[in-house]
Amino acid sequence: MDAHLSRSYRDLSFWHDTVPGGLERRPALDGDIQTDVAIIGGGLTGLWTAHYLLARDDRLNITVVEKEIAGFGASGRNGGWCSALFPRSTASLERVHGRAAAIAMRRAMINTVDEVGRVTAAEGIDCHFVRGGTLAFARSQAQLRAARAEAQEAALYGVDALELREGGGGVEGGVQLGVAGALGAVYDPACARVHPARLVRGLAASIERRGVRIVEGTEVTSYSRGVVRTTRGTVCAPVIVQATEGYGATIGQSHRDILPLYSLMIATEPLSDEFWNRAGIAHGQTFTDFRHLLVYGQRTADNRFAFGGRGARYHWGSAVSDGYDHSPKVFEHLRRTLVDLFPEAVDSAITHRWGGPIGVPRDWHASVRFDPATGLGSAGGYVGDGLSTTNLAGRTLADLITGTDSSLLRLPWVGHQSPRWEPEPIRFAAANAGLLAMGIADVEERVTGRPSLAARVMGPLVGH
Repeated sequence: MDAHLSRSYRDLSFWHDTVPGGLERRPALDGDIQTDVAIIGGGLTGLWTAHYLLARDDRLNITVVEKEIAGFGASGRNGGWCSALFPRSTASLERVHGRAAAIAMRRAMINTVDEVGRVTAAEGIDCHFVRGGTLAFARSQAQLRAARAEAQEAALYGVDALELREGGGGVEGGVQLGVAGALGAVYDPACARVHPARLVRGLAASIERRGVRIVEGTEVTSYSRGVVRTTRGTVCAPVIVQATEGYGATIGQSHRDILPLYSLMIATEPLSDEFWNRAGIAHGQTFTDFRHLLVYGQRTADNRFAFGGRGARYHWGSAVSDGYDHSPKVFEHLRRTLVDLFPEAVDSAITHRWGGPIGVPRDWHASVRFDPATGLGSAGGYVGDGLSTTNLAGRTLADLITGTDSSLLRLPWVGHQSPRWEPEPIRFAAANAGLLAMGIADVEERVTGRPSLAARVMGPLVGH
């Protein structure tokens, strides 16, 4: 059975296929237990929370409860961007929380990129962490206007060190515009390329060595104050942290708190250094462009494209299923888009195709919450920006749980409560209409050459 499980987990993604070591499940819960802190979910939010709780108090007894294996979900399958991105824009945060709070959030996110690098180095986690920054290419006049606006907005807040480079190809201001049709690019240094499965699996092993118990193959059916109920027994704990992100939709208490939206990826065979030199993507760099239906990519440590994007539809009732991880139509869209960006990749073999759900709150506002009266805490709603945000969440939850006063507790996402998603069929119609609108916005801009009216209407609904 273990060999079968190992093989199936290898098939989850390129990242799982290439992570060192075995992927067999750890032992499941074997009856009722008592612990100081119970963490529901073996992804990065839960594992970072355990890591920093031990840093605050190494006497704590901590149990992580995971249905599959640590890193099974988005934490192990994502695009590998350890970035300073937050689901809500700085301007949006300012409108809701004020200028000082918005700037504090930006500083915290930027510092988080370096914190992940610091911890992975200290713990000996070889996750291919290279802080090479992100290139966001502008390939039309409408996209170039969006690039200029983004750089100008960043300058107004004085925190993000964005660099706008304009030019029609070649090297411009130190940035090679190797993407087909690029008129310019915005370079953001606050991003590192990582191998996400190496990160999450390495972090799980690190906290396990320090005494954290991780039980796998154990499905949580419900939880309430002091009690986590599972298919394998009950976990009693004065502190319970829900860290399930998109999979929170499968638990009754949080079914309408989070919407699972699928993001899919492909990986190519390794490509030559000469190819990458012409493409203008250095080791450690990630890349995207200014289209509305998001795409994202990186140059992996072994010279592949790992490239993904949105476009997979939302499924009725917030359903989550292994079958939704694969959509031939979306995979083909990603392949065509990659070749459109990098025409020389046209004959490159696609070696891996995968996907999984990300967690979307109703107002696209990530949050961290802890109620000392009930001992219940949670973090999530990253909308795909979670690889680094999970680290900030873990530090913040550790401070909240242990009563440690810090500047993190005054960040605007602490205690934020998003509205619940509407019941079906409204939820189904709204989620899929939003995806359709973003695709229409890209077509509109290609046809008119002007910023999309559809995107302007959708902006406030997606955190802008």
